[in-house]
Amino acid sequence: MVKYGLDYTRCRWILPLLLGIGVIFGIIALAGWGWLESQTLPYVLQASLWQICRRPDQGGEWSCESLMGYAWGRAAAATYLVGFLLLVICFALAIIAFAIDTLRFNFIRGIGGLLFVAAVFSVMGLVIYPVKFSSEVEMTGINMFSWAYGFGWTTAIMEICLGFFFCCLPNYEDQILGNVKPTYFYSSP
Repeated sequence: MVKYGLDYTRCRWILPLLLGIGVIFGIIALAGWGWLESQTLPYVLQASLWQICRRPDQGGEWSCESLMGYAWGRAAAATYLVGFLLLVICFALAIIAFAIDTLRFNFIRGIGGLLFVAAVFSVMGLVIYPVKFSSEVEMTGINMFSWAYGFGWTTAIMEICLGFFFCCLPNYEDQILGNVKPTYFYSSP
């Protein structure tokens, strides 16, 4: 990316593309049922960020209860949702920033700072959920935090990593825009 500069059309959209992938992972985490599941027989527990479902035995009917009745459930959902909304805002701002012919590097650094704030909110929600869930909800058997919870952590890690990329990118402004003459470390014979 640095070799060709951000004017190279394929490299210019890598960071907004990665933000878009983070948004997709966040949607999967918000909508997914696999935040917590029973790991072994009998499979009697399944939970998302929004509700928990139980059944008395393997062939019984599921009965669901909203986690919004718990203060910690509302806190976990609200903090993760705020982090996700900030990620969507960063995605929109990145598309605007990279669509403009002349890049505004201070604008890009602001997107990086906003990504760090989004990561803080996401991590808060991802920590509140398992700590309070395991201490306040009665669970039977062996349970595991599953695939949708993993997508939530992947989103948070992407927010942190992309925050570093967006914050460090302006440090290489001259190289990216092609204003620096290349340095060669060999001499011709």
